[in-house]
Amino acid sequence: QVQLMESGGGSVQAGGSLTLSCVSAGVRYSDDIMAWFRQAPGKEREEVAKLYIDGGTTYYSDSVQGRFTISLDRAKNTLNLLMNRLRPEDTGMYYCAYDHSIPHALSGTYKHWGQGTQVTVSS
Repeated sequence: QVQLMESGGGSVQAGGSLTLSCVSAGVRYSDDIMAWFRQAPGKEREEVAKLYIDGGTTYYSDSVQGRFTISLDRAKNTLNLLMNRLRPEDTGMYYCAYDHSIPHALSGTYKHWGQGTQVTVSS
């Protein structure tokens, strides 16, 4: 059974940094995919970063490109999101997601989700 648990959220001033972590259980860490999403109040959920585990290829949304870094610590079963130069528009609930099927994930729906961690950036 796959379990995902996020941590590391908090309140920070614009320009600051945070690192989010997602500890996982039951993840194969082979030909699958993990991602970070966020959802601001009144807005749709947005995929901000994803990692293809087999090969390590990463992708970022335009809104976070150059500021956020997604990485995987296999030894600790942890997916991280380093967020630098934070902006007020980065505020939202951040979710970790995993799918063992890349085509399924790319169709727009990941099978497994964490409960989320709140990030608030003040100006």
